[in-house]
Amino acid sequence: MNGEQDMRMIKSQGILIATQVFGVPDDPALILVMGATASMLGWPDAFCTALANRGFYVIRFDHRDTGQSTTVQPGEASYAVEDLAADVIGVMDGYNLDSAHILGMSLGGYISQIVALTHPGRVRSLTLLASEPLGWDGPALPHISQEFLDHFGILASLDWASETATIEFLLTSERLSAGSGQAFDETYMRGRIRQILARTTSPASMFNHAILDTRQDWIGRYRDITVPVLILHGSDDPILPVKNGEALAAGIAGSELIVVDGVGHELPLSKVETIADLIAGGIPQ
Repeated sequence: MNGEQDMRMIKSQGILIATQVFGVPDDPALILVMGATASMLGWPDAFCTALANRGFYVIRFDHRDTGQSTTVQPGEASYAVEDLAADVIGVMDGYNLDSAHILGMSLGGYISQIVALTHPGRVRSLTLLASEPLGWDGPALPHISQEFLDHFGILASLDWASETATIEFLLTSERLSAGSGQAFDETYMRGRIRQILARTTSPASMFNHAILDTRQDWIGRYRDITVPVLILHGSDDPILPVKNGEALAAGIAGSELIVVDGVGHELPLSKVETIADLIAGGIPQ
């Protein structure tokens, strides 16, 4: 791949956000917004490279309390989901971008909907991957599987000082997130988890995201999104099942829903090129 692939620290609301770019600055910018507890490494290098090769200037970043961004101790977070949305704008400002395409996964999609509503002039398009409607006001949608809830039940007793215990906990989380369309790559995932842990001084702080709330009433507001929207959802998603993607598509006028067969709540390496093609084909240039 030709072009930049460097790290840059961006100041946002008095904190530091670690960012990395892939591609050529003259190409349209595409900001990747990861989900809860996830650093920029939630976006595989191969995926970022695939998007850059399709003509995007890709920017991924560490949410606060993950990776190399500003981190506070577990339970000490005082920010809200709206602050994470403001961090996306902070990243745009840090790169002197008037506007950008935004790709958000899971909570990152929720955050991205807020950005599209609060700063519509700065969002060229929105791609929502494995996400849910902002301020859903209909009948209850299916959410996280009982198996996953049972797994999270051991968090209170997890020894974060033990690298082995931490890796096994996070590895099981990834395995439970995976779909049926491809074999779970344990070797790759162990390596990625080790990379994630090497980039943070407080791995437990990522779960500050689990207690986040919103400051504003967003009920029904996802219907007010006016920028072009592409919705991608795995058929096997065990955390936000595909009915969440269907609800998004039904509520956002002009949006397009594509269901990716055999994919869970994940970005499997075997589907990187396919998903990059869907995004490049669905984003208006």
